[in-house]
Order: sequence, then structure tokens, then C-alpha cells
Amino acid sequence: MATLTTPTTPLESTNACATAVTVAHGDGIGPEIMQASLRILREAGAKLDVETIEIGEAVYRRGVSSGIETSSWDSLRRTGVFYKAPITTPQGGGFKSLNVTVRKTLGLFANIRPTVAYHPFVRTRHPGMDVVIVRENEEDVYAGIEHRQTDQVYQCLKLISRPGSEKIIWYAFDYARRNGRKKVSCFTKDNIMKMTDGLFHKVFDEIAAEFPDLEHEHRIVDIGAAQLADRPTDFDVIVMPNLYGDILSDVAAQIAGSVGLAGSANIGDRIAMFEAIHGSAPDIANKGVANPSGLLHAGVMMLVHLGQCEAATLVHNALLRTLEDGIHTADVFDVAQSTQKATTEEFARAVITRLGQRPEQLRPVSYQPVAHQQATRMIARREPEVKEIVGVDVFLQWTGGAPDELATKLISTGTAKLPLTMITNRGVKVWPQGFPETFCTDHWRCRFQNGTVISHRDILELLERVTASGFDFIKTENLCTFNGKLGYSMGQGQ
Repeated sequence: MATLTTPTTPLESTNACATAVTVAHGDGIGPEIMQASLRILREAGAKLDVETIEIGEAVYRRGVSSGIETSSWDSLRRTGVFYKAPITTPQGGGFKSLNVTVRKTLGLFANIRPTVAYHPFVRTRHPGMDVVIVRENEEDVYAGIEHRQTDQVYQCLKLISRPGSEKIIWYAFDYARRNGRKKVSCFTKDNIMKMTDGLFHKVFDEIAAEFPDLEHEHRIVDIGAAQLADRPTDFDVIVMPNLYGDILSDVAAQIAGSVGLAGSANIGDRIAMFEAIHGSAPDIANKGVANPSGLLHAGVMMLVHLGQCEAATLVHNALLRTLEDGIHTADVFDVAQSTQKATTEEFARAVITRLGQRPEQLRPVSYQPVAHQQATRMIARREPEVKEIVGVDVFLQWTGGAPDELATKLISTGTAKLPLTMITNRGVKVWPQGFPETFCTDHWRCRFQNGTVISHRDILELLERVTASGFDFIKTENLCTFNGKLGYSMGQGQ
């Protein structure tokens, strides 16, 4: 069985002095599993000089909307290493995700999530599973740019950049090469999102050419997800945009055995953060039943990152031996395989007792220091393409009737340079030649263009006419070409 793979971008090699590390005990089960994990790491000889900070719910309640104090940012930037327990992110409202804020603010662009099966000691349908998901960490819909645009319609912007795609995809290929992996797969939905996901796929193909020693493939994310769940041994390293990577790394961890077993590393050029992939699980907090394995795995990844490979090896092998001996927390307990249903504290003691032991059936690990390496390559500067504005989409809130009625009223607002050419509703063309079966909301995209280059002043003139006619315009999107190629999508059905 393959072992848990760890990031290969450590800081300087360990020395006799302890390394400063910022630690947050988090929310929910966070304090319990962090206490257990730190105890194990220290008993294994990890040289850590811990700076403790408070983040999450307690900070929100003090009126700090970001969930993190200025002094905590100072600690993170000073130590460059963050060992973080889970924190609670409100669902459907409330404060922004602090996890996302930290990753983006500190440039932690690469989220490395290994998932390994521990058959036969942890139940799984996929005994040979050993997959590493490399998730882009800064872009996509996790930009968190959302607006309520009309009474009925909300918007979330999906942002994919070429530099962001180049960084994460190059990292995935380099990670695969340095860790003896054979293949890199890419999942996108570029049959639908042809520009955003299309760019990610295009960059993947470009960078794959720089790694001829590695196999590479692209799969549409829906069928790719189904194949990952059904035949995970078909995959080795998978690189994905942010949202897909977040969802499928949890799926992968669960089908490997339990999301409670999986740790992750968030890697940037100067700073790294290590955490379990699961949430704060407030429903089981303070009951002593939480599984610390995910956070402990993250701790192992942190020690390798710091060059403290001897301690990392001791902890990881002791954890494997504990799982082999059937000492399991409730989330992975199985009467057919387990010998003891352990509390969080009992599990930690069992791992500590086995420090220095090696697993007998699972493959033992042996971490070795690696040379310091930049997390990213230099992104080549590209000549800016020639950008020209050739039209504008004006988005309206309107409840006046059928699409033809809206078109009749809007045609008179158009100008010689910007006549009305199309109306869509939720992306579907409803004028001209729309169908009465198409369901419409109060959110309308009205496209004005005639195929010639226009100016911002032309757009302002159009908007003045639209406003004077009594329409409520929400926003505009310029229609641009880049080196003569369209930089915007057509309407569905256009």
C-alpha cells in the first residue's frame, strides 16, 4: 500500500533550536484534536516553539468581522507556518470564511490533499486507493464576489486567471515528479464554462508538455467525479479549480475510509498552513469522541515541510500501527476490524505508546529531508493582447411582461453604434425568436452591438438613454475582443 504523500517545499532544515509555529485551536472539536495532536508531535521529539493565536467564533463575537486580529496576522507572517484546527464557517449568511481569507491573503495557492486507504483496518471499497488532489486555493467562485441583483436573482462571479492556473498546474506536475507519481489528471467543466474552465484546461495542456516523463489526461468533472468514486485506482495526482477540488477531496477522503483521517497542506511561496480537511463538527464537540488523525496527518506534513523528518516518520508509523492494532475512534470503528472504540484522548495515548514501532501490514514510511525549493516557478510575462470594446451587455431588473414587450421598449434606447441585438434571461436567448416555454425571471441581459469598435463614451451615452426611458439597469459588462478573438460568450440558443 502506498503511503501518505507530503508537500516537497520545506523551509530550512531542522537544527537544534525549536522552530516557531503559529497554532490556532479553533472551534468545535478543534481544541480537543489540537491538544491531542500537539501532545503526540512533542512526544515524538518535534522541535516546535508554539505561538498560540485565537481565531474564529470567539473573535467574531468580539466584533472583528474577519475573525482574526491584527496581532494574529503578525504572528503568521513572522513564523511562516500555521498549524490550524478546524473553525466554524456560518452557512448561508454571516461572516466570510476565515479559511478562505487566510489562504488568499497569505498567497497559499496550492491545497494538497492526500487520500489513502488503510485496508483492511479501516473499511473501504477501494483497498488500493492512493490519490493526491491538488486544489487551486485562491480563485474560482471562492473569490466570494456575490451580489443580489434583482428581487429574484443572485449572482456569484467565477474568476479564473492565467497566472493562477499556471501556478497551480505547474505545482501539480512538479509535485508528481518529485514524489515519484506517474500521472496527472485535470478535471474541469469546460464543455459548459468554455472561457473560465476552458482556460484552466488550455494551461494544463501547455504545462503538460514541459513534463514529458509524466502521463496526463483531462476529464469533464462530472464523469471524472463518478470515475473517482468508482475506480479511484485509475488516478494518481488530480489538479482542479477551487470548487471542484474542495468537493472531490472530501469525497475522495470519505471513500478511502473517512474524512476524519485526511490532512492537508496549504502551500505558498513564503508561508504554509496545515489543517485537517474536515470542519469543526460542533455536534460532537466536548464529547471526547473526535478523531484527531486528520489534524495529526497535517502535523506530519508540517514536520516534513520543516525538515523534521525523523519526528514525522515516528508519528506517521505510530499512527499506522495504531490503526493496524484496531484502536479506532467512533467514525471508523467497525466491530469486524476494530479492537477498541477509543476516545480522542485514548487514541492519542495509543499513538504515543507506539512511537518507535512500525506497522506490520501497512507500508511503513521513512521521510527524508529535501532541498529547499520555491513553491512556484516564475510566471513568464506575456505581451498584453490588443483589447477592443465591440459592444456592451446591459443587465436590467424588469417585470413588465414578455421578452418581446421588453425588446419593443428597448429598441428605441439603442444608438447607431450600439443597437439592441439580443436579450437573454438566465443565459437563454429569449429575443429575437424566443420561445414561450422558456421560463423567465426579472433579470435580463440586453446586448447592444453592431460589430464595430466603440468607446466608453458610447456606452455612457447608451446608459443615459436607457435610464431616461425608465429602466433599472443593474450592471454592465463590456464585450471585448483580444487580438481579434471574442472575449465573451454567446447566448444559449444564439
